[in-house]
Amino acid sequence: MNIFKKGILFTTLFASLVFVGCSNDDDDEDLIGNWIKKSSFDGPARSSATSFVIGTYAFVTTGYTGDEYLKDLWAYNSTGDYWEQKADFIGSARSSASGFELNEKGYIGLGYDGTNKLKDFYEYDPSSNTWMKKADFAGTARYSAVGFQVGGKAYFGTGYDGNYLKDFYQYDPTTDSWSLSNGFSGEKRRNATVFVIDDKAFFGTGVNNGAYQVDFWMFDPATELWTRKRDIDQDTDDDDSYNDEYVILRSNATSFSMNGLGYVACGESSKTIWEYNPTTDSWEERTSLEGSARTDAIGFSINQRGFVMLGRTGTTYFDDSWEFKPLEEQNDDDN
Repeated sequence: MNIFKKGILFTTLFASLVFVGCSNDDDDEDLIGNWIKKSSFDGPARSSATSFVIGTYAFVTTGYTGDEYLKDLWAYNSTGDYWEQKADFIGSARSSASGFELNEKGYIGLGYDGTNKLKDFYEYDPSSNTWMKKADFAGTARYSAVGFQVGGKAYFGTGYDGNYLKDFYQYDPTTDSWSLSNGFSGEKRRNATVFVIDDKAFFGTGVNNGAYQVDFWMFDPATELWTRKRDIDQDTDDDDSYNDEYVILRSNATSFSMNGLGYVACGESSKTIWEYNPTTDSWEERTSLEGSARTDAIGFSINQRGFVMLGRTGTTYFDDSWEFKPLEEQNDDDN
């Protein structure tokens, strides 16, 4: 077993102790939010896939089945609730890559192919269903980084290259080049997550040397400034009523945003989901995912609709897909 797989196993075993009790169905009876099961993913079940959204389609590629690294590409038609296979990713098969959408094209890079950490980078054009290799990422080869686009600018950052990282780089599609984006003063980490609200990126969670990271940040691309928001752990604020019930700390989570609110879901053995309000800088727990608890899932939003799919628990890999309805009461009979 290679070091990467051993690390995944250790993280899963460790996190299963941390999150015991976080997914209690009885606790969900008082929570708001409903999950609707959608069309199952047509490709092989997998974890650590990568996605980007263009228009009404979500594109899902790469990942790991437990036996094989993947490079197939699938498009989810959110209007019709079905999947279409597209042109395979032209880079090497991999997991734990990073991606974003920019100017109606998708971008994928970084990751781990079972032997090597990667820094190659590719563009997908949905209009022609073709891939093109672009300039390699300017930072070190790595996996478990975050990728995001905010305010028309796109970034890769953090991750693991043999050491935990905290650097961010911006990609310019006009010159096909990367530049270091300075200013992030948070902690190093891998397996963090990011969501975007009103042209601001919100970044947090993740792990560094076995410790879950408590800091949570907002990034403004107009000024290139990072602002630290309230921490996401328990009992760190002078106001004792603020976050006594927080159980947000985790890594390998997924996230999305809709209707001006952000959502962080799953991670390791968890199925919980937390809603972030940027106006109040506070969190509320919502109804846990009705599917299995999971790590290394993917999440995205399409036209103010939020989705969570794929992932794994231990050696069990998933191909299910779920839509979250934050304003509805939980209904176990609608799936």
